[in-house]
Amino acid sequence: MRRKITVVGAGNVGATTAQRIAEKGYADVVLVDIVEGLPQGKALDMLQAGPIVGYDSGVVGTNGYEETAGSDIVVITSGVPRKPGMSRDDLVNTNMGIVKAVTEQVVKYSPDCIIITVTNPLDAMTQLAFKTSGFPKARVIGMAGVLDTARFRAFLAMELGVSVGDISAYVLGGHGDTMVPLTRLTTAGGIPIAQLLSQERIEAIVQRTRKGGEEIVSYLKTGSAFYAPSAAVAQMIDAIVLDKKQILPCAVYLEGEYGINGLFVGVPVKLGVRGIEEIIKIELTPEEQAALHRSADAVRELVQLMHI
Repeated sequence: MRRKITVVGAGNVGATTAQRIAEKGYADVVLVDIVEGLPQGKALDMLQAGPIVGYDSGVVGTNGYEETAGSDIVVITSGVPRKPGMSRDDLVNTNMGIVKAVTEQVVKYSPDCIIITVTNPLDAMTQLAFKTSGFPKARVIGMAGVLDTARFRAFLAMELGVSVGDISAYVLGGHGDTMVPLTRLTTAGGIPIAQLLSQERIEAIVQRTRKGGEEIVSYLKTGSAFYAPSAAVAQMIDAIVLDKKQILPCAVYLEGEYGINGLFVGVPVKLGVRGIEEIIKIELTPEEQAALHRSADAVRELVQLMHI
């Protein structure tokens, strides 16, 4: 039986995510947005691409939530995008109202779904969706680490002139300037990058990764990244729908793991049909542990700002 996946928000991230899911062929897609005609038009366009690309997925656009009823997975992308000069922190007050309202509708119509949040500031918005939904922590996941890790891998591959498939890496922590790429464990073809690059070049790539979203915003002027974020969501959905038991870095609710309690922070997890099936513990150095805790503190500040 084909799955049902809802994407809330028909902007660039949401629409591209819906397209990627439809092209997988294993799920029908519902695209939701408050702008009349926008999700309906984009959904119809995607539906008409089916005969060409070769998928039979149903794609429906709507301004309400009735059509989303019984969704297996709901992806929340709705919110105000970051503009040039705007930090993720600046987005809190506006986007928290949007995410709270969306989550309430999601719970009403799909009480057994898995929620994946994409709206920024991501870690704080995931915490808000978790509290608003009342779902178990295994069913509320933030998309951050997959995207940040992909950026880190892409920059390293560019620097070394090798395939991105040869780069193995993890980026932990919050989705922002305090994220923690684990350079010590990063390899190219199994070779530690410290043997291939100077510490100065590694640090420069780390900083570029931390500013990855900001760099794209500076080019686009009126928008933010959407190809890579939508691909990151699609990889997470693949792991869940196909029960891959894949280990991916995601924002999850920690209860003592890594010395962090009561907070959504990016760490490696095993994703399967039930959502988060296991939080993977990596032995960190004191320096890495301290960096992760600084990142968690930055997330905690946002959560406290929202009074949740």
